Amino acid sequence: MKQPRLALIEDMPRVLELIEELATFEKEEDAVEITVLDLQNDGFGTNPKFTCFVSEIDNKIEGIALVYMRYSTWKGEILHLEDLIVSEECRGKGLGTLLLNAVVKYAKQLDVKRVSWEVLDWNEPAISFYESKGADVKRDWNVVHLDKNGIENYLNRI
Repeated sequence: MKQPRLALIEDMPRVLELIEELATFEKEEDAVEITVLDLQNDGFGTNPKFTCFVSEIDNKIEGIALVYMRYSTWKGEILHLEDLIVSEECRGKGLGTLLLNAVVKYAKQLDVKRVSWEVLDWNEPAISFYESKGADVKRDWNVVHLDKNGIENYLNRI
């Protein structure tokens, strides 16, 4: 098992496969709208919108961690971990730890004030994993979203 590396543009088809696998795990298999081309356009070039780390076993990408910068009114720049995904067949082999290590090292390199991410309240294995690494799981916070339809509905009411 190799240390995680930065993703390459040609890794995006496999990255999308893992994103779709996560969506199925989270019972949201129809929610993924992004395409390989979106990932390639958004993650590479002169102004990438995200950074992606990949982890391989036997030269196949089996895990990813996708991060981007956010701004906290309390802390300043923070790194947001959008997803840490390990393929189902490779869970429990240490890839998640290697990927989280890479993210935290990257955060230190960027000198951010915080790394933040969400975890579903029913995903106890992930919650236990993050807590074992010293993360503070904020169980009293709720995630709030307005999807594309929600944005339209909101704007139609004002």
